[in-house]
Amino acid sequence: MTTTGRQIFTTLEANGTLTVEAAEVTLPQPTGHQVLVKMEAAPINPSDLALLLGPADLENADYSPGKIVAQMPEPFNSGYKGRHGQRLPVGNEGAGTVVATGDGDAAKALMGQRVACVPGNAFAEYSLVGANMCLPLGDHTAEDGASAFVNPMTALGFAETARREGQDAIIHLAAASNLGQMLNRICQDDGLKLVNVVRKPEQVELLKGQGAQWVLNSSDDDFMDQLCAAIEATGAYFGFDPIGGGKNSDMMFKAMERVASANMAEYSRYGSDQPKKMYIYGRLDLSPTILTPSYGFGWTLAGWLLFPFMQSAGMETIMRMRKRVLDELTTTFASHYKRRVNLDEMLTRDAVLDYRAMKTGEKYLVTPHG
Repeated sequence: MTTTGRQIFTTLEANGTLTVEAAEVTLPQPTGHQVLVKMEAAPINPSDLALLLGPADLENADYSPGKIVAQMPEPFNSGYKGRHGQRLPVGNEGAGTVVATGDGDAAKALMGQRVACVPGNAFAEYSLVGANMCLPLGDHTAEDGASAFVNPMTALGFAETARREGQDAIIHLAAASNLGQMLNRICQDDGLKLVNVVRKPEQVELLKGQGAQWVLNSSDDDFMDQLCAAIEATGAYFGFDPIGGGKNSDMMFKAMERVASANMAEYSRYGSDQPKKMYIYGRLDLSPTILTPSYGFGWTLAGWLLFPFMQSAGMETIMRMRKRVLDELTTTFASHYKRRVNLDEMLTRDAVLDYRAMKTGEKYLVTPHG
């Protein structure tokens, strides 16, 4: 028995033409430990946008029902050479109801259940996914569970990474995001100190209203002084940067070194020996990452991705994290959405230009059968 449904695909040709379309596909009967999920809700995350649209010229794209044709500028098109000609599904995570299963015990146990899942093609009416990548939601709705994986597991992963590296304080940029608000709640519950960096006064009020102690507005004239004071108070020489481009991590290193140098017992022309580390985990800014090393030699800039972290964390840690997400799905890990769109609506000009801007607190939710 096969199942037919519509699904979003993105294709980039060698000449730079990007085509994003909702197309009909036929899915086979699941086998083994596979399950077939009727998708009910899937969030559009920044990690989805990198594949779905990238830095394509969407202002001047051609929009027709269920289809976008745009041009990918250089040097990005050449940089994406590895995906030229490939028709790729999109949508990291979502939630829906299991309507068919393979004959594996783990799969059969999920029949008829509503699950959160990570199929990699969640912008679809139906998705095939392994039972091990599904989280039964119990009485929770699909909307409750749609964002139960990427942001919650990433936020928990930050806390786990900090503890594994002997840190009890974290700096987080773009901290008013859904993920940032989750991290704020986690750190309060777990006794980790968190320095939240935002860009607007209303974001300061948002996080302080949620109990955050250190919230800094990078637009303030005295931001660097505030940042240094927060580092002095918390000992936060460790952080996460979702912006990637520009001088954001550079600024964090400079503030860390300023505090560390002020606390040195004696002067060294090489700067402090205080270890400092920033992880880049996203590219909200696609411009080059700029570093101006003037912060001693004990600094590290690294990349952080969820799936490599999970592989290194081990199954016991992952199962503990998943249980916590389910137990706190509508509290610590609650997500909020600006707008709900079906597959055709998500490819309209107004919607694309809006969610592609990745504004804080304005996440879109795709409801494939809506």
